[in-house]
Amino acid sequence: MGVSVARIRVLVVDDHRVFAESLAAALAAEPDVDVVAAGSGPAALRCLERGAAEGRRFDVLLVDAELGAGPAGAAVARPASADAEGAVDGISLVVGVRRTQPALRTVVLAERDDPRRAALALQAGASGWVAKDCSLQRLLAVVRGVLRDETHLPPALLTGVLRELTEARRHRTDSERLVESLTPREREVLRCMVAGLGRKAVAERLFLSPHTVRTHMQNVLGKLGVHSTLAAVALARRAGVGPAEPAPVGAGRALPGDVVERGGQPA
Repeated sequence: MGVSVARIRVLVVDDHRVFAESLAAALAAEPDVDVVAAGSGPAALRCLERGAAEGRRFDVLLVDAELGAGPAGAAVARPASADAEGAVDGISLVVGVRRTQPALRTVVLAERDDPRRAALALQAGASGWVAKDCSLQRLLAVVRGVLRDETHLPPALLTGVLRELTEARRHRTDSERLVESLTPREREVLRCMVAGLGRKAVAERLFLSPHTVRTHMQNVLGKLGVHSTLAAVALARRAGVGPAEPAPVGAGRALPGDVVERGGQPA
């Protein structure tokens, strides 16, 4: 009686069809590897969902760093929760699968060394960054290694990636300190700004007058030391501030110090 081999289920995601199919075929020649190729982020999400529904989850995701890139090489930054026909870039895909399937290990395949992108991939939840032209033996070692909770980076990238991660941590610490200087209401206004709400929408969301919201927004910008909403949102995201959740109909509350107007008169 033969001994059963625990098989590693791998999903290759690359919109260069020839590369994806060639890599999948090479990996499938291994006795302990089952592999499927997907040509886009949405196709990958469908494969992952189908595998989960069938009780056959994937173990490792190999995703192109430039997935969804246009002719000029600029990735289309869309969230991994985009509709089935929308574009999903490589790092967004890592973020999405990390959130929905935390046990799935992700390795990013790259055509060139890029410490900044590699650091972003690790921050998004990837377990490795590997050159596309590496040997099959090297890639298999990485695939098996990440399943042992190892993190894999090319030696030439280590110094640059550590520098990027250290700098990102420093910026995050500075940003967190600035956000902590805000009042509870100002933080709520900032979360609305992160959610992309304009002044009128924030006023309706928080049951405040537009004038009061404008004052809060000006205070937020001043305390954060920035001059635009976009800069405030970028800083907030570095500090880990998420967007405000949609408010239930009829919800809303005033915090101490707020001026709430009804019918054009202060309450």
